[in-house]
Order: sequence, then C-alpha cells, then structure tokens
Amino acid sequence: MEKASSVKYESMTIHDLPPADRPRERLQRLGVEALSAQEILAVLLGRGIAGESVMITAQRLLSQFGGLKGIAGASLEELSKVRGIGPAKACQIKAAVELSRRTDGHGDPTDKTTIKTPEDVYNLTQGKLKGKKKEYFLAALLDTRNHLIRLAEISVGSLDGSIVHPREVFKEAISASASSVIFVHNHPSGDTEASVDDIRLTKRLSEVGELVGISVLDHVIIGGKNYLSMKRQGLY
Repeated sequence: MEKASSVKYESMTIHDLPPADRPRERLQRLGVEALSAQEILAVLLGRGIAGESVMITAQRLLSQFGGLKGIAGASLEELSKVRGIGPAKACQIKAAVELSRRTDGHGDPTDKTTIKTPEDVYNLTQGKLKGKKKEYFLAALLDTRNHLIRLAEISVGSLDGSIVHPREVFKEAISASASSVIFVHNHPSGDTEASVDDIRLTKRLSEVGELVGISVLDHVIIGGKNYLSMKRQGLY
C-alpha cells in the first residue's frame, strides 16, 4: 500500500505539489482509507491561505487541538481563531463532524422520534455530548405526543458551569410550538451528581414553564457513559 507522502509543505500552495502528492488526487487513486488525518482535513478545507499550503493549515489544526477528537470537540469560535480557518471553514469542519456522528446513529432524530424515558434522552444526545470539554445545555422540544420536534442547543459554558437564561430556553420552545421540554446537559468530569446550581436552575425553569404552559418533563445530566434523571431522583 502506498504510504502518505513525505513532501515538505511549508511555503508552498497545494498546486505547487506534484499531482500524485495532492490529497484529493491520492484519495481518488487510493481511496480515503489511504489518507492521513492531515490529508483528510486538507481535502475538507479545500485550500489554504496566500503562500501557504492547506496541508500546513490542517497540521496546525491537529497540533492545536491534539488530534481529530480535539477538533471534533472544539467550538466554532475556537476553530475560527486558528490561522487559516475563519468562520466559513469552521462551519465546514463542524458540519463534517456532525455528519460523521449521524452516520454512526447519533444525533439524527428521524420524524416521529418519541422521547418517553431518560434512556431515550441519553440515546438521543450522548453522541452529541461525547468528549465535550465544556458544558452544553440542550433542550429536547416535544409535541403533545412526546414526539421530538427538534433538539435545541441553548448554551455552551465553561468547565465549571454554563449560563442558562429562561428567556432563551422558552423562546426556542415557543417558536417550535412545543408542548413540553426535557433539558439535558453534560458534566465533562463524568460525575452525574446534580449540583446545587443544577437543582436551583431546574426548579426555576420548571416554574417558568408552568407560567408559559410548557411542561418541564425532566432534566437529564450526562457524564460519559452514565446519566442521571433529576425527575426520577425527585430533585425538583
């Protein structure tokens, strides 16, 4: 099997490379399995910046985030700050990551997906939250039959907390004409125990839900391969 090219990519564009060493041509000739992570990223990004090969941009991404898993877990803002990326290419990367997750059976709710148990919530969201280094707060918006309308990302916080405002939560639910919601957030530490802030926030959101006529059915905390249902635990 042909190995990845050892050509030095500094101070050249992709068009300066011999055709046989260009990632796209190697993919066509050998198949995507033969490409390195750097080459796959280069194909995805398409082009570099003035005077610099896209291969250098790809390597910069891998180095900055510690590999493909780190890139997959990075936010749009973090990706956009990398030299040679910017918002448009950051969106391409996030779209490719999400496509990969969906082909693995995660995060691709089909029409009439029904959410009735914490296990359903975990199965729906664990692929999206897997490996995240920040807290993500999501809302599963449901119709009157507990069919999933959509999964809304409400906020992304730091390692020690996320900021969630009831206005943002219920704006999403109202715009989707949701009858009820289930909240989900991850603990990057892997500990699923509900904090005092988690309980306080859930009680507040539940009270607001009563006021606007949208039931808060549960709040599920995900930590790695484990999860906790705050409703089942009687925490609010």
